[in-house]
Amino acid sequence: MKAQAPTAYGLSSEARNLHWLLTNLVDEVPGIRSVAVVSSDGLLLLSSDPAAGAAAAPAAPSGRPGMPAGPRGSSADLATIVSGLASLTTGAAKLMDGGTVKQTMVAMDEGSLFVMAVSDGSLLGVHAAPDCDMSVIAYHMALFVGRAGHVLTPELRSELRKSMESAQ
Repeated sequence: MKAQAPTAYGLSSEARNLHWLLTNLVDEVPGIRSVAVVSSDGLLLLSSDPAAGAAAAPAAPSGRPGMPAGPRGSSADLATIVSGLASLTTGAAKLMDGGTVKQTMVAMDEGSLFVMAVSDGSLLGVHAAPDCDMSVIAYHMALFVGRAGHVLTPELRSELRKSMESAQ
């Protein structure tokens, strides 16, 4: 089942491009259940959860029978988890003099969670099926970060936040 184009009318070309990148990530990578782009201060900027409103791109994998949409089906829950996990791992890296955290992966019985930093301090979080190919997910996340990182300007983050707020 393919994801439909996100509802992004009235958004800038950069915001529409980011929607397109998210939709392609969800559509093209097997095993992805849900995706969230979260600002450095923990606010949801973009989501694969159609319930998140106009700024969301519907996620095909979460629409498959028998596959849960994500943590309790909510992009807000995924954003909270991604933000909290990133904060925890950043703190751990500081205590261990480990440098910058580039990616965090949590393997669970019923799924996996990946968190990757975007160059501006934002985060990309992916909730995936337990049988996903972790290296494929990580590779495509890195591609997304490479393509999206330079466009996530303060202006675009503000536009995406306003779009998410107006959709609720």
